[in-house]
Amino acid sequence: MSWWDSYRAVYGAELRAAARDYAHHGWPLVPGSGTEILLATGTVLDIVEVPAELGRRACATLRDCGLVVPVAATPQGTWWFPMSPGSGLPLELSLHPEVVSHTDGIGVLAPPTERPDGWVHWRVAPARTGYRVPDAAVIVEAVTDAVRSQATSDLLPGTQRSVAAIVGGPRSGP
Repeated sequence: MSWWDSYRAVYGAELRAAARDYAHHGWPLVPGSGTEILLATGTVLDIVEVPAELGRRACATLRDCGLVVPVAATPQGTWWFPMSPGSGLPLELSLHPEVVSHTDGIGVLAPPTERPDGWVHWRVAPARTGYRVPDAAVIVEAVTDAVRSQATSDLLPGTQRSVAAIVGGPRSGP
């Protein structure tokens, strides 16, 4: 057996085990191609997806409140949070171009799905929370706080920015 075939066999077993875990804990799945796991939204859970920076800020808010919730990261630089279904997003978040709500049966790629540019993986695995889906109000409030704190930090002079934001910026004189 080549290393590639061996890798595929192990990956397939990992996908099947993860899908069984999700189903066993009541997280509904959308039938996929067999090379990915798709969680179904709208009945047991909805998902809010944000850029990684907002995800980190939301996690900090949740940590400050002593809360641990499942969080997944995608290779496209987004994080997503499962939450109880049916509440929708407040206007402030629904108008934010980088905050995406997945509801109404939409399938969302779940760990350990592999994409050409990387893996969907857990930042906080649902097993840490007993596969409990957090109340939407908790997640919405944390994401709202993250959006507001990002907007505030963007306006404050002297606020530290990521290296990526300043590498190409103008240089000050000697």
